[in-house]
Amino acid sequence: MPLVEVTLVQGRTPEQLRALITGLTDAVEAAIGVARGSIRVVLREVPATHWAAGDVTIAEREKS
Repeated sequence: MPLVEVTLVQGRTPEQLRALITGLTDAVEAAIGVARGSIRVVLREVPATHWAAGDVTIAEREKS
């Protein structure tokens, strides 16, 4: 049972998240030939204030 976990910054629409789930499921099915029903996808959304690179959060970067 494949499990795909994706962490991304909050802010995408439900339609975008749904499209991501479908795209990931399609890719796993095509790549390793498992049944769609056995593929699990977990999306974790974090606030922009909780994600940083180079000591600058995404929220801070978006303000500048």
